[in-house]
Amino acid sequence: MADSHSATHSQDRNPDAPGCETSLVNLGNVRQVQPEVLATEKAQRMAEFFSALSDPHRLKLLSALAQQELCVCDLAAAVKMGESAVSHQLRVLRSQRLVKYRRQGRNVCYSLADDHIMALYREVAEHLDE
Repeated sequence: MADSHSATHSQDRNPDAPGCETSLVNLGNVRQVQPEVLATEKAQRMAEFFSALSDPHRLKLLSALAQQELCVCDLAAAVKMGESAVSHQLRVLRSQRLVKYRRQGRNVCYSLADDHIMALYREVAEHLDE
């Protein structure tokens, strides 16, 4: 690319977050990336989605539901939590459409909302196991 520059990265200032030594902006790169940058509204919705996944108890619930559909009482027993705590966490997961439910007589059975959630769960689990 004709207008590209080669900026070396310095680790002297902050080894945790290396940055450019020069502030020379590569307009070609900026123009290429800018149209794909998330709109603020979508970024906010994604942040709320990931926030729902930021709790270890909710992740334990998702790990159980990744195996099979479970009613609230079985789910509570599987993750060793009280039913009211499980219900509260399920409300958070439901608000972000991570889980769905159906009534079966007097019980309410939960499952992962769709294949996207299952894929997301599995990808993150595999990433952490690498």
